[in-house]
Amino acid sequence: MTEKEKMLAGMLYTAFGEELNAEYVGAKKLLKIYNATDEDECEKRARLLDELFGSVGKDCAVKPPFQCDYGKNITLGDRVFINYDCVILDVCKVTIGNNVLIGPRVCITAAAHPLDKDTRISGLEYGAPVTICDNVWLGAGVIINPGVTIGENSVIGSGSVVTRDVPANSVAVGVPCRVIKTLEKA
Repeated sequence: MTEKEKMLAGMLYTAFGEELNAEYVGAKKLLKIYNATDEDECEKRARLLDELFGSVGKDCAVKPPFQCDYGKNITLGDRVFINYDCVILDVCKVTIGNNVLIGPRVCITAAAHPLDKDTRISGLEYGAPVTICDNVWLGAGVIINPGVTIGENSVIGSGSVVTRDVPANSVAVGVPCRVIKTLEKA
């Protein structure tokens, strides 16, 4: 397996090989252009997002500055709004559904490091996919850890650190994030 195949499979991999470095550098070049766009350059932003991400649905907006590792591992559904200063570490697939609102300074990380110090020092890392289902609202400053799924229609309160799955139709808050309320289905 290549290091990229290992990375996408959630296995230990080396991030500094030629293949992954080339993709990383390519994403950083696109992000530099994207983050320098003006507010009235909507068409240019849309073209850049189409080039950067794996897929982008209709009527999406990503407010600069925005940062990610590779971009191609991120998919956006329709009508996704990502506010300022979002960081997505997409070493594994990050799937964002339809009608998702992402507040300012949200960090979504599919990247992780081994707990064993010798493995960590060796430079190996791994990841786990993140899924944000339809109609989710992530408040300002939310941090989502690797391997988490946030169920449809859920709301995550500002400043929360999401370390495990959140069921559909939930309001969850805190550090670590916990469900405090179940929302009625429409």
